[in-house]
Amino acid sequence: MTTAVDDDLWSAIGDPTRRRMLDLLLAEGGGTATSLSEQLPVTRQAVAKHLGVLDRVGLVHVTPAGREMRYRVDDEQLARAAAQLATVGAAWDGRLRRIKRIAETIQRNQQQKPDS
Repeated sequence: MTTAVDDDLWSAIGDPTRRRMLDLLLAEGGGTATSLSEQLPVTRQAVAKHLGVLDRVGLVHVTPAGREMRYRVDDEQLARAAAQLATVGAAWDGRLRRIKRIAETIQRNQQQKPDS
């Protein structure tokens, strides 16, 4: 996966409405724009646009269901996103540990200085 695709993926997941939609789709095994709009504080048209974003980054798959389209979460792409998040989290944990060590060293050095 390229960096641009990753950026698009994280941009899609970064929106709280889209995260809530993913939660609903996972909990219910799928849904339509209409069924999702009944559970969210946005219009059906807004839901459809959000679903389009999720579809473009591969987080959902769409299949015809009568007059509507039915969406379901792509488990593989969601797992890929979760793995990337874990990698980013681990990298930040390492950075924060280094910052803590630097701050502790500075604090120790300041405490060891004799008062002038």
